[in-house]
Amino acid sequence: MQTGVSMPGETPPSVSEDCLYLNIWTPAEKVRERLPVFVWIYGGGYINGSASMPLYWGDRLAHKRVIVVTIAYRLGPLGFLAHPELTGESPHHSSGNYGLMDQVAALEWIQRNIAAFGGDPKNVTIAGQSSGAISVSILMASPLAKGLFQRAIGESGGLFEPLQLAPKYLLANAEREGEKYAVSLGATSLQQLRRLPAVLLTGNADGIVHPVIEPYVLPVLPYEAFTSGQQNDVPLLIGSNAEEARSLTDVNHVKATTFGMDLEHSFGQLPAPLVAAYPHATDEEARQARLDLERDLRFGWDMWAWARLQAGTGQNSVYYYSFRQQPPFPVGSVYEGWNASHYAELWYVFDHLDQEPWRWSTADRKVAEEISTYWVNFARSGNPNGQGLPPWPAFTNANSKVLYLGDPITVGGVANINSLRVFDAVYTSVRGKPFAATATAVPKRSP
Repeated sequence: MQTGVSMPGETPPSVSEDCLYLNIWTPAEKVRERLPVFVWIYGGGYINGSASMPLYWGDRLAHKRVIVVTIAYRLGPLGFLAHPELTGESPHHSSGNYGLMDQVAALEWIQRNIAAFGGDPKNVTIAGQSSGAISVSILMASPLAKGLFQRAIGESGGLFEPLQLAPKYLLANAEREGEKYAVSLGATSLQQLRRLPAVLLTGNADGIVHPVIEPYVLPVLPYEAFTSGQQNDVPLLIGSNAEEARSLTDVNHVKATTFGMDLEHSFGQLPAPLVAAYPHATDEEARQARLDLERDLRFGWDMWAWARLQAGTGQNSVYYYSFRQQPPFPVGSVYEGWNASHYAELWYVFDHLDQEPWRWSTADRKVAEEISTYWVNFARSGNPNGQGLPPWPAFTNANSKVLYLGDPITVGGVANINSLRVFDAVYTSVRGKPFAATATAVPKRSP
Protein backbone atom coordinates (compact mmCIF):
# COMPACT_ATOMS: atom_id res chain seq x y z
CA MET A 1 0.00 0.00 0.00
CA GLN A 2 1.39 3.39 -1.00
CA THR A 3 0.65 6.64 -2.75
CA GLY A 4 2.72 8.34 -5.43
CA VAL A 5 5.79 6.91 -7.15
CA SER A 6 9.37 6.32 -6.08
CA MET A 7 10.84 8.05 -9.15
CA PRO A 8 9.43 10.82 -11.35
CA GLY A 9 8.16 9.45 -14.63
CA GLU A 10 7.43 6.01 -13.22
CA THR A 11 4.04 4.40 -13.84
CA PRO A 12 2.24 4.12 -10.47
CA PRO A 13 2.28 0.49 -9.33
CA SER A 14 -0.80 -1.53 -8.51
CA VAL A 15 -1.11 -1.75 -4.73
CA SER A 16 -2.48 -4.35 -2.35
CA GLU A 17 -2.16 -5.50 1.23
CA ASP A 18 -1.18 -8.87 -0.22
CA CYS A 19 2.23 -7.53 -1.18
CA LEU A 20 5.06 -9.61 0.23
CA TYR A 21 6.32 -11.26 -2.93
CA LEU A 22 9.70 -11.54 -4.60
CA ASN A 23 10.71 -11.96 -8.25
CA ILE A 24 13.47 -14.24 -9.52
CA TRP A 25 15.44 -14.20 -12.77
CA THR A 26 17.73 -17.21 -13.14
CA PRO A 27 19.93 -18.34 -16.03
CA ALA A 28 20.50 -21.71 -14.38
CA GLU A 29 19.66 -24.78 -16.41
CA LYS A 30 20.31 -27.14 -13.50
CA VAL A 31 19.67 -26.72 -9.81
CA ARG A 32 23.25 -27.74 -9.00
CA GLU A 33 24.84 -24.72 -10.66
CA ARG A 34 25.14 -22.72 -7.42
CA LEU A 35 25.18 -19.31 -9.07
CA PRO A 36 25.73 -16.06 -7.13
CA VAL A 37 22.55 -14.33 -5.99
CA PHE A 38 21.96 -10.57 -6.35
CA VAL A 39 19.12 -9.29 -4.11
CA TRP A 40 17.69 -5.85 -4.95
CA ILE A 41 16.04 -3.63 -2.31
CA TYR A 42 14.14 -0.77 -3.94
CA GLY A 43 14.26 2.85 -2.85
CA GLY A 44 11.48 5.38 -2.39
CA GLY A 45 12.05 7.04 0.97
CA TYR A 46 10.27 4.19 2.80
CA ILE A 47 6.99 5.65 1.55
CA ASN A 48 6.80 4.19 -1.94
CA GLY A 49 8.63 1.86 -4.33
CA SER A 50 8.08 -1.45 -6.06
CA ALA A 51 9.94 -4.70 -6.66
CA SER A 52 8.19 -5.05 -10.02
CA MET A 53 9.36 -1.73 -11.52
CA PRO A 54 10.64 -2.57 -15.05
CA LEU A 55 13.90 -0.68 -14.46
CA TYR A 56 14.76 -3.28 -11.79
CA TRP A 57 14.06 -6.32 -13.96
CA GLY A 58 16.95 -8.76 -13.67
CA ASP A 59 16.92 -10.17 -17.19
CA ARG A 60 20.06 -8.37 -18.42
CA LEU A 61 22.12 -9.16 -15.32
CA ALA A 62 20.96 -12.78 -15.42
CA HIS A 63 22.58 -13.08 -18.85
CA LYS A 64 25.86 -12.40 -17.04
CA ARG A 65 25.34 -15.56 -14.95
CA VAL A 66 23.93 -14.19 -11.73
CA ILE A 67 20.51 -14.86 -10.22
CA VAL A 68 18.59 -11.63 -9.56
CA VAL A 69 15.94 -11.41 -6.85
CA THR A 70 13.87 -8.28 -6.25
CA ILE A 71 12.06 -8.23 -2.93
CA ALA A 72 9.04 -6.34 -1.63
CA TYR A 73 8.66 -4.83 1.82
CA ARG A 74 5.98 -2.81 3.60
CA LEU A 75 6.14 0.97 3.47
CA GLY A 76 4.93 3.98 5.42
CA PRO A 77 2.97 3.30 8.62
CA LEU A 78 2.36 -0.31 7.58
CA GLY A 79 6.11 -0.80 7.53
CA PHE A 80 7.41 1.53 10.24
CA LEU A 81 4.73 2.34 12.84
CA ALA A 82 6.00 2.31 16.40
CA HIS A 83 3.35 2.49 19.13
CA PRO A 84 3.41 1.75 22.88
CA GLU A 85 0.71 -0.91 22.54
CA LEU A 86 2.60 -2.62 19.72
CA THR A 87 5.74 -2.59 21.86
CA GLY A 88 3.78 -3.94 24.80
CA GLU A 89 2.48 -6.97 22.91
CA SER A 90 5.85 -7.74 21.30
CA PRO A 91 7.95 -10.56 22.80
CA HIS A 92 10.98 -8.47 21.77
CA HIS A 93 9.67 -5.30 23.51
CA SER A 94 9.90 -3.38 20.28
CA SER A 95 7.81 -1.94 17.44
CA GLY A 96 8.42 -0.26 14.12
CA ASN A 97 10.86 -1.67 11.52
CA TYR A 98 8.29 -4.09 10.09
CA GLY A 99 9.48 -3.22 6.60
CA LEU A 100 13.01 -4.17 7.62
CA MET A 101 11.68 -7.42 9.09
CA ASP A 102 10.16 -8.11 5.68
CA GLN A 103 13.60 -7.70 4.12
CA VAL A 104 15.08 -10.13 6.63
CA ALA A 105 12.23 -12.58 6.00
CA ALA A 106 12.92 -12.40 2.25
CA LEU A 107 16.62 -13.12 2.86
CA GLU A 108 15.65 -16.08 5.05
CA TRP A 109 13.36 -17.34 2.26
CA ILE A 110 16.29 -17.07 -0.16
CA GLN A 111 18.46 -19.09 2.21
CA ARG A 112 15.86 -21.85 2.28
CA ASN A 113 14.83 -21.85 -1.38
CA ILE A 114 17.30 -20.28 -3.80
CA ALA A 115 19.18 -23.56 -4.38
CA ALA A 116 16.06 -24.83 -6.16
CA PHE A 117 16.64 -22.06 -8.75
CA GLY A 118 20.32 -22.91 -9.20
CA GLY A 119 21.50 -20.33 -6.66
CA ASP A 120 24.12 -20.50 -3.94
CA PRO A 121 22.66 -19.50 -0.54
CA LYS A 122 26.23 -18.95 0.68
CA ASN A 123 26.92 -16.34 -2.01
CA VAL A 124 24.21 -13.70 -1.59
CA THR A 125 24.74 -10.00 -2.31
CA ILE A 126 22.28 -7.44 -0.97
CA ALA A 127 22.04 -4.26 -3.02
CA GLY A 128 19.87 -1.17 -2.90
CA GLN A 129 19.55 2.45 -3.94
CA SER A 130 18.46 5.47 -1.87
CA SER A 131 16.34 4.15 1.03
CA GLY A 132 17.20 0.69 -0.32
CA ALA A 133 20.86 1.55 0.33
CA ILE A 134 19.91 2.84 3.79
CA SER A 135 18.37 -0.60 4.32
CA VAL A 136 21.66 -2.21 3.28
CA SER A 137 23.52 -0.14 5.90
CA ILE A 138 20.94 -1.23 8.49
CA LEU A 139 21.16 -4.91 7.51
CA MET A 140 24.94 -4.69 7.92
CA ALA A 141 24.30 -3.41 11.45
CA SER A 142 21.43 -5.74 12.38
CA PRO A 143 22.10 -8.91 14.41
CA LEU A 144 18.91 -10.31 12.86
CA ALA A 145 20.54 -10.33 9.40
CA LYS A 146 23.80 -11.97 10.41
CA GLY A 147 24.80 -14.75 8.01
CA LEU A 148 22.02 -14.00 5.51
CA PHE A 149 24.32 -12.31 2.96
CA GLN A 150 27.99 -12.34 2.02
CA ARG A 151 28.40 -9.04 0.15
CA ALA A 152 26.73 -5.62 0.16
CA ILE A 153 26.17 -2.81 -2.37
CA GLY A 154 24.86 0.62 -1.40
CA GLU A 155 23.98 3.26 -3.99
CA SER A 156 23.32 6.79 -2.71
CA GLY A 157 22.04 6.14 0.77
CA GLY A 158 23.20 5.27 4.28
CA LEU A 159 22.36 5.97 7.92
CA PHE A 160 25.42 7.36 9.68
CA GLU A 161 24.61 10.88 10.96
CA PRO A 162 24.78 11.58 14.70
CA LEU A 163 21.76 10.37 16.64
CA GLN A 164 21.53 13.84 18.18
CA LEU A 165 20.26 15.06 14.81
CA ALA A 166 17.60 12.34 14.56
CA PRO A 167 16.13 11.83 18.06
CA LYS A 168 12.81 10.67 16.57
CA TYR A 169 14.56 7.41 15.63
CA LEU A 170 14.67 6.41 19.31
CA LEU A 171 11.89 3.96 20.18
CA ALA A 172 10.28 6.12 22.88
CA ASN A 173 10.09 9.11 20.55
CA ALA A 174 8.90 6.98 17.63
CA GLU A 175 6.15 5.60 19.86
CA ARG A 176 4.99 9.15 20.61
CA GLU A 177 4.98 9.86 16.87
CA GLY A 178 2.89 6.72 16.44
CA GLU A 179 0.36 7.84 19.03
CA LYS A 180 0.00 11.22 17.31
CA TYR A 181 -0.46 9.48 13.99
CA ALA A 182 -3.20 7.27 15.42
CA VAL A 183 -5.00 10.32 16.80
CA SER A 184 -4.76 11.98 13.37
CA LEU A 185 -6.77 9.03 12.04
CA GLY A 186 -9.33 9.29 14.84
CA ALA A 187 -8.01 6.20 16.64
CA THR A 188 -7.18 6.28 20.35
CA SER A 189 -6.11 2.66 20.69
CA LEU A 190 -4.40 -0.12 18.77
CA GLN A 191 -7.72 -1.95 18.59
CA GLN A 192 -9.29 1.02 16.83
CA LEU A 193 -6.32 1.28 14.45
CA ARG A 194 -6.75 -2.37 13.48
CA ARG A 195 -10.39 -1.79 12.59
CA LEU A 196 -9.43 0.79 9.98
CA PRO A 197 -9.11 -0.22 6.31
CA ALA A 198 -5.66 -0.91 4.90
CA VAL A 199 -5.34 2.55 3.36
CA LEU A 200 -3.75 4.18 6.41
CA LEU A 201 -1.89 6.81 4.41
CA THR A 202 -3.88 9.83 5.52
CA GLY A 203 -3.50 11.92 8.67
CA ASN A 204 0.19 12.57 9.40
CA ALA A 205 1.32 9.33 7.73
CA ASP A 206 4.19 11.17 6.05
CA GLY A 207 6.01 11.22 9.41
CA ILE A 208 5.93 7.43 9.87
CA VAL A 209 8.58 6.63 7.27
CA HIS A 210 11.82 6.05 9.13
CA PRO A 211 13.62 3.18 10.89
CA VAL A 212 13.53 2.88 14.66
CA ILE A 213 16.28 2.02 17.12
CA GLU A 214 14.71 -0.83 19.07
CA PRO A 215 15.99 -4.03 20.70
CA TYR A 216 15.15 -6.54 17.99
CA VAL A 217 16.11 -5.40 14.46
CA LEU A 218 18.28 -2.33 15.07
CA PRO A 219 19.60 -2.13 18.65
CA VAL A 220 22.06 0.63 17.71
CA LEU A 221 22.53 2.91 14.71
CA PRO A 222 24.89 1.65 11.99
CA TYR A 223 27.52 4.20 13.05
CA GLU A 224 27.79 2.61 16.51
CA ALA A 225 27.75 -0.92 15.08
CA PHE A 226 30.61 -0.10 12.70
CA THR A 227 32.73 1.89 15.17
CA SER A 228 32.62 -1.03 17.60
CA GLY A 229 33.43 -3.53 14.83
CA GLN A 230 30.12 -5.33 15.35
CA GLN A 231 28.82 -4.91 11.79
CA ASN A 232 28.04 -7.89 9.59
CA ASP A 233 31.49 -7.68 8.03
CA VAL A 234 31.30 -8.40 4.29
CA PRO A 235 32.93 -6.93 1.15
CA LEU A 236 31.30 -3.59 0.39
CA LEU A 237 30.72 -1.63 -2.85
CA ILE A 238 29.25 1.84 -2.35
CA GLY A 239 29.09 5.28 -3.86
CA SER A 240 26.97 8.22 -4.92
CA ASN A 241 26.32 10.42 -7.94
CA ALA A 242 28.00 13.65 -8.92
CA GLU A 243 24.80 15.70 -9.10
CA GLU A 244 22.43 13.86 -6.76
CA ALA A 245 20.10 16.75 -5.97
CA ARG A 246 19.20 17.76 -9.54
CA SER A 247 16.43 15.16 -9.76
CA LEU A 248 15.13 15.88 -6.25
CA THR A 249 15.11 19.66 -5.83
CA ASP A 250 13.68 22.52 -7.88
CA VAL A 251 16.13 25.39 -7.41
CA ASN A 252 14.52 27.86 -9.80
CA HIS A 253 13.09 29.82 -6.87
CA VAL A 254 16.37 29.91 -4.90
CA LYS A 255 17.79 33.39 -4.36
CA ALA A 256 20.87 34.62 -2.56
CA THR A 257 18.86 36.95 -0.30
CA THR A 258 16.64 34.17 1.06
CA PHE A 259 19.14 31.28 0.90
CA GLY A 260 19.40 30.76 4.65
CA MET A 261 15.66 31.05 5.28
CA ASP A 262 14.89 28.57 2.50
CA LEU A 263 17.33 26.06 3.97
CA GLU A 264 15.84 26.43 7.44
CA HIS A 265 12.36 25.91 6.02
CA SER A 266 13.46 22.68 4.32
CA PHE A 267 15.87 21.20 6.87
CA GLY A 268 15.51 23.16 10.10
CA GLN A 269 18.29 25.35 11.42
CA LEU A 270 21.65 24.21 10.05
CA PRO A 271 24.97 25.03 11.73
CA ALA A 272 26.50 28.22 10.35
CA PRO A 273 29.75 26.53 9.16
CA LEU A 274 27.70 24.22 6.91
CA VAL A 275 25.88 27.08 5.24
CA ALA A 276 29.11 29.08 4.89
CA ALA A 277 30.83 26.17 3.11
CA TYR A 278 28.61 26.74 0.06
CA PRO A 279 29.14 30.26 -1.36
CA HIS A 280 25.84 31.91 -2.30
CA ALA A 281 26.54 35.61 -2.95
CA THR A 282 24.62 35.67 -6.25
CA ASP A 283 21.40 33.94 -7.28
CA GLU A 284 23.33 31.68 -9.64
CA GLU A 285 25.76 30.75 -6.86
CA ALA A 286 22.85 30.19 -4.47
CA ARG A 287 21.15 27.74 -6.83
CA GLN A 288 24.35 25.74 -7.24
CA ALA A 289 25.04 25.96 -3.50
CA ARG A 290 21.62 24.49 -2.70
CA LEU A 291 22.25 21.57 -5.06
CA ASP A 292 25.74 20.98 -3.68
CA LEU A 293 24.66 21.17 -0.05
CA GLU A 294 21.83 18.69 -0.58
CA ARG A 295 24.18 16.37 -2.48
CA ASP A 296 26.55 16.26 0.50
CA LEU A 297 23.94 16.41 3.27
CA ARG A 298 21.68 13.64 1.96
CA PHE A 299 24.18 11.36 0.24
CA GLY A 300 27.84 12.36 -0.08
CA TRP A 301 28.83 12.42 3.58
CA ASP A 302 27.03 9.17 4.42
CA MET A 303 28.83 7.26 1.67
CA TRP A 304 32.21 8.70 2.67
CA ALA A 305 31.50 7.81 6.30
CA TRP A 306 30.39 4.29 5.41
CA ALA A 307 33.54 3.68 3.36
CA ARG A 308 35.83 4.94 6.12
CA LEU A 309 34.07 2.95 8.83
CA GLN A 310 34.26 -0.35 6.95
CA ALA A 311 37.86 0.36 5.91
CA GLY A 312 38.74 1.14 9.51
CA THR A 313 37.02 -1.59 11.53
CA GLY A 314 36.10 -4.26 8.99
CA GLN A 315 38.29 -7.03 7.62
CA ASN A 316 36.78 -7.01 4.13
CA SER A 317 37.51 -4.67 1.24
CA VAL A 318 35.61 -1.52 0.28
CA TYR A 319 35.13 -0.37 -3.32
CA TYR A 320 33.98 3.25 -3.59
CA TYR A 321 32.61 4.96 -6.72
CA SER A 322 31.45 8.37 -7.92
CA PHE A 323 28.95 8.09 -10.79
CA ARG A 324 29.49 10.86 -13.38
CA GLN A 325 27.96 9.72 -16.65
CA GLN A 326 25.15 11.98 -17.87
CA PRO A 327 22.30 10.03 -19.49
CA PRO A 328 20.66 11.65 -22.55
CA PHE A 329 17.58 12.77 -20.65
CA PRO A 330 15.21 14.33 -23.21
CA VAL A 331 14.51 18.04 -23.30
CA GLY A 332 10.93 18.69 -22.24
CA SER A 333 10.66 15.46 -20.24
CA VAL A 334 10.37 15.12 -16.48
CA TYR A 335 14.07 14.14 -16.54
CA GLU A 336 15.33 17.28 -18.27
CA GLY A 337 18.45 18.71 -16.64
CA TRP A 338 19.01 15.80 -14.27
CA ASN A 339 22.53 15.03 -15.53
CA ALA A 340 24.37 12.61 -13.19
CA SER A 341 21.62 12.89 -10.61
CA HIS A 342 19.95 10.66 -8.05
CA TYR A 343 18.58 7.60 -9.90
CA ALA A 344 20.78 8.19 -12.99
CA GLU A 345 23.06 5.19 -12.44
CA LEU A 346 20.17 2.71 -12.37
CA TRP A 347 19.79 2.38 -16.15
CA TYR A 348 23.49 1.48 -16.32
CA VAL A 349 23.57 -0.85 -13.29
CA PHE A 350 20.73 -2.98 -14.69
CA ASP A 351 21.95 -2.51 -18.29
CA HIS A 352 18.49 -1.31 -19.27
CA LEU A 353 19.27 1.53 -21.65
CA ASP A 354 16.93 0.04 -24.23
CA GLN A 355 13.94 0.43 -21.94
CA GLU A 356 13.93 4.12 -22.90
CA PRO A 357 13.89 5.48 -26.50
CA TRP A 358 16.52 8.10 -25.69
CA ARG A 359 19.59 9.04 -27.73
CA TRP A 360 21.96 6.64 -26.03
CA SER A 361 25.51 7.02 -27.30
CA THR A 362 28.17 4.41 -27.88
CA ALA A 363 29.80 5.75 -24.72
CA ASP A 364 26.58 5.21 -22.71
CA ARG A 365 26.43 1.59 -23.87
CA LYS A 366 30.07 1.06 -23.00
CA VAL A 367 29.55 2.50 -19.51
CA ALA A 368 26.45 0.35 -18.97
CA GLU A 369 28.39 -2.77 -19.96
CA GLU A 370 31.25 -1.83 -17.63
CA ILE A 371 29.11 -0.91 -14.61
CA SER A 372 26.80 -3.92 -14.84
CA THR A 373 29.85 -6.19 -15.19
CA TYR A 374 31.54 -4.60 -12.16
CA TRP A 375 28.37 -5.24 -10.11
CA VAL A 376 28.08 -8.86 -11.28
CA ASN A 377 31.79 -9.53 -10.67
CA PHE A 378 31.40 -8.17 -7.17
CA ALA A 379 28.37 -10.37 -6.54
CA ARG A 380 30.37 -13.35 -7.75
CA SER A 381 33.58 -12.85 -5.77
CA GLY A 382 33.49 -9.75 -3.58
CA ASN A 383 35.83 -8.01 -6.05
CA PRO A 384 34.44 -5.97 -8.98
CA ASN A 385 37.59 -6.26 -11.07
CA GLY A 386 37.77 -8.49 -14.11
CA GLN A 387 39.19 -8.98 -17.56
CA GLY A 388 38.70 -6.02 -19.90
CA LEU A 389 37.62 -3.59 -17.17
CA PRO A 390 39.57 -0.54 -15.96
CA PRO A 391 41.18 -1.50 -12.61
CA TRP A 392 39.16 -0.54 -9.54
CA PRO A 393 41.45 -0.13 -6.51
CA ALA A 394 40.08 -0.86 -3.05
CA PHE A 395 39.39 2.15 -0.86
CA THR A 396 41.47 2.43 2.31
CA ASN A 397 41.76 5.18 4.88
CA ALA A 398 45.38 5.59 3.80
CA ASN A 399 44.79 6.19 0.08
CA SER A 400 41.06 7.01 -0.35
CA LYS A 401 40.88 5.83 -3.98
CA VAL A 402 37.53 6.30 -5.72
CA LEU A 403 36.47 5.02 -9.15
CA TYR A 404 34.85 7.72 -11.29
CA LEU A 405 32.18 5.95 -13.34
CA GLY A 406 31.86 7.75 -16.67
CA ASP A 407 33.43 7.79 -20.08
CA PRO A 408 36.27 7.19 -19.60
CA ILE A 409 36.39 5.45 -16.23
CA THR A 410 39.18 6.94 -14.11
CA VAL A 411 40.48 6.81 -10.55
CA GLY A 412 40.51 9.86 -8.29
CA GLY A 413 40.10 10.98 -4.71
CA VAL A 414 36.91 11.46 -2.72
CA ALA A 415 34.74 13.96 -4.60
CA ASN A 416 33.90 17.29 -2.92
CA ILE A 417 36.25 16.47 -0.06
CA ASN A 418 36.53 20.04 1.26
CA SER A 419 32.82 20.48 1.89
CA LEU A 420 32.55 16.92 3.23
CA ARG A 421 35.23 17.78 5.78
CA VAL A 422 33.09 20.67 6.97
CA PHE A 423 30.25 18.20 7.55
CA ASP A 424 32.68 15.95 9.39
CA ALA A 425 33.74 18.77 11.71
CA VAL A 426 30.14 19.77 12.44
CA TYR A 427 29.05 16.17 13.10
CA THR A 428 32.08 15.65 15.37
CA SER A 429 31.02 18.68 17.36
CA VAL A 430 27.43 17.42 17.58
CA ARG A 431 28.55 13.92 18.53
CA GLY A 432 31.03 15.23 21.10
CA LYS A 433 33.81 12.92 19.96
CA PRO A 434 35.93 12.44 16.82
CA PHE A 435 34.87 10.27 13.90
CA ALA A 436 35.86 6.77 14.97
CA ALA A 437 37.24 5.12 11.81
CA THR A 438 40.89 5.51 12.76
CA ALA A 439 42.16 1.95 12.42
CA THR A 440 43.98 1.79 9.08
CA ALA A 441 46.08 -1.32 9.69
CA VAL A 442 43.31 -3.91 10.05
CA PRO A 443 44.30 -6.78 7.72
CA LYS A 444 41.83 -7.27 4.87
CA ARG A 445 40.66 -10.71 3.82
CA SER A 446 41.12 -11.41 0.15
CA PRO A 447 37.77 -11.93 -1.64
